[in-house]
Amino acid sequence: MSRRKKLEVLYEDNHLIAVNKPVGMLVHGDSTGDHTLADEVKAYIKKKYKKPGDVFLGVIHRIDRPVSGVVVFARTSKALARMNEKVKEREIQKRYKAIVWERPDELEGQLVHYIWKDKTRNTVKAFKKEKKGSKKAILNYRFEAEVSHYIKLDIDLLTGRPHQIRAQLASIGSPIVGDRKYGYHKFNEDKSVCLHCREMIFEHPVKKERMSIKAPLPKTPIWSLFN
Repeated sequence: MSRRKKLEVLYEDNHLIAVNKPVGMLVHGDSTGDHTLADEVKAYIKKKYKKPGDVFLGVIHRIDRPVSGVVVFARTSKALARMNEKVKEREIQKRYKAIVWERPDELEGQLVHYIWKDKTRNTVKAFKKEKKGSKKAILNYRFEAEVSHYIKLDIDLLTGRPHQIRAQLASIGSPIVGDRKYGYHKFNEDKSVCLHCREMIFEHPVKKERMSIKAPLPKTPIWSLFN
C-alpha cells in the first residue's frame, strides 16, 4: 500500500485470510478502477508464498469504503463456496463498534427497517414499512459509553444490506460521526465514518472450529476518547 501502513493480517491459513481494512480503501473493484484491498491481499500472498501466475482470492463480504475493520477472504474455491453458504444462512456473526452524535432514545434495542437503494445516488433509505424493491434489515445495538457528547455503540449486524448500519442509525436520529451522507454535520479529517467491524465469529469452513477474528479499533483522536 503506497503511502499506507503495512497490510494488517489478522488471521491466515490455507483456506482463509482475514485483514483489518483501512479507511478509504475499496474491498473489491468498482467503476473507479481504484486499487483495492483484494489487490493488496493477492500481492501479499503472491510474495509470501512465491505463487506463480494469478492468485485465487474469493470475496466473501464487503464493508463500505469509509469504514474499517475485519474483512475475510477465501483462499480456495471450496472455502469460498462454504463461506458463501454461511452468509446466505446467516451463520456468520458480525459485531461492529460505532460512534454516534445523538444518544438513541433506548440504551439498547433492535432496529428493523426496510432498506431501499437509490442506485443513481449510491445511497439507501430506511423505511419502517416494506416498500417495493426494499429488503428487510435488522440489527441489535447496545449503548457502551459517552464521552464529550460522543456515544459509542456495540452493534450485532443480523442482515448485511448496503449502508445498513449507517442508514438505520441515522433514521433514529443518531447519525454516525463523520457520515455526511447520512446526516452528520461534517466530514472527519480522514474522510472516515466512525464505524468499525470489530469482530467476526463463524465456524471454519474446513476445520469446523469456532473462529473469532477481531480487529483493533482505529487510533484516531475520536476513537481514542474511548480507550
